[in-house]
Amino acid sequence: MTESVTKLLGSIETATPVPDGVLADDIFLDATVPNWRMQLRGTSAVQERYGIWFADPGHFEELTRTPVPGGEIVRFVLSWTENGVPFSARQAHFFEVDDNGQITRDEMYCGGRWDAGRLAEMEAADRVSA
Repeated sequence: MTESVTKLLGSIETATPVPDGVLADDIFLDATVPNWRMQLRGTSAVQERYGIWFADPGHFEELTRTPVPGGEIVRFVLSWTENGVPFSARQAHFFEVDDNGQITRDEMYCGGRWDAGRLAEMEAADRVSA
């Protein structure tokens, strides 16, 4: 596991800014989210986007980290409360890390943000199909 990814995951869970030195100056974020794809380059742009996505402290319901040559694959389910409403999201991140230990690329896929009502619907659907 890479230290930079560990620090990034800590900032996601605590909704705090990404620590200096974690992201390379020319980091590239290629994100596929429901009904949209965005590509951002540079520490400031990527930090700003992470700040929007991970604005509230949460906890990982699931977290899988798989080392790969030159980086790490991270899959997680993150749960948090936003304005008193429980939310959850499922994401996969394919991180590339350079020889200095900085993240140079985050190829990210998100299934969506689900509020308590949607989570209850999904749970009920799972019971029906089981």
